[in-house]
Amino acid sequence: MEWNVIFELIDPRLFIVVAACWVIGILLKQIPAVPNWIIVYGVVIASVLLTFGLIGLSVESLIQGILAGAFAVFGHQAVKQAKIGVQKEG
Repeated sequence: MEWNVIFELIDPRLFIVVAACWVIGILLKQIPAVPNWIIVYGVVIASVLLTFGLIGLSVESLIQGILAGAFAVFGHQAVKQAKIGVQKEG
């Protein structure tokens, strides 16, 4: 799936939520007591809550929050893997 397809599914008002989720993920990663597998769920839950705050409580908000959280996690992993790939080639 291409970035553009996911990008078009997310309400443009929620790009700030995606950015906030990146920061939340980075902060959670810095806490030694938080296992890596929990970070994904923490980011998605934060995204849903932030989305509810921005556009209200609805099924659409829930879906948009999940999409924004997933986009943040996917984006972070894509950047991380690209850096690893560049380091291995260089």
